[in-house]
Amino acid sequence: MTIKVIGLIELNNLAAFEEYRSQVGDTVALYGGTITSRGTFTSFLWNELECKSFNAFVELEFSDLAHSQSWANSPEYQRLLSVRNKAMKLTLFSVTT
Repeated sequence: MTIKVIGLIELNNLAAFEEYRSQVGDTVALYGGTITSRGTFTSFLWNELECKSFNAFVELEFSDLAHSQSWANSPEYQRLLSVRNKAMKLTLFSVTT
């Protein structure tokens, strides 16, 4: 079982986003995760859940739920929250594959 963590991103400040992005990968790696995909949102094909529009997405992968939760709540990641909050609004969720 693999845990994917998906982030839907609404960019607010590109300079802050670049600062955040340059540091977040190290925090993910500390908890056994990897960033597997990043990209730009193009369009909705279906939106029955009425999801708000977003600019970009990120996909992380962890070996299990415990590692993903440890990362999200880690002191290393928490230190990035002030930069992240300037950079974007973020919806982050996990799925099992």
